[in-house]
Amino acid sequence: MRKVGSRLVIVALMGLFGLGIMWNRGAWAQEAAAKASSATTVKGYVIDSACTFTKHLKKPVSKECAVACAKAGSDLVIQTAEGTIYWPISPDTPATGQNDKLMDYAGQMVSVTGKVYTKGGSRAIVIEKVGAAQ
Repeated sequence: MRKVGSRLVIVALMGLFGLGIMWNRGAWAQEAAAKASSATTVKGYVIDSACTFTKHLKKPVSKECAVACAKAGSDLVIQTAEGTIYWPISPDTPATGQNDKLMDYAGQMVSVTGKVYTKGGSRAIVIEKVGAAQ
């Protein structure tokens, strides 16, 4: 009887542990959803991600430069006048690159509307609409 009782305790603890994992996953999903905004419009330059960090640029050197970097594989980002950087992300899993949505606007000021996410000081946007800034 003693072995059966200890096995039941182990099974019960495993069940509680499993519930804890499931709860944490649910809490994580709720937290992620809370950190996502509804559609937001962001205005900024479409710039090569490497240049904005390594060269501390406030705006692209030129359209040609931004396009060349993007074609070489660097991600294009949106950088606001205040220096905030928004990483364009895919809403799908597995994710896909977003340069094709921004390539026509590389090196230019744009207005981008989409769902914004924040995590650890970083910002990302799922692009719904993009156009030249007015």
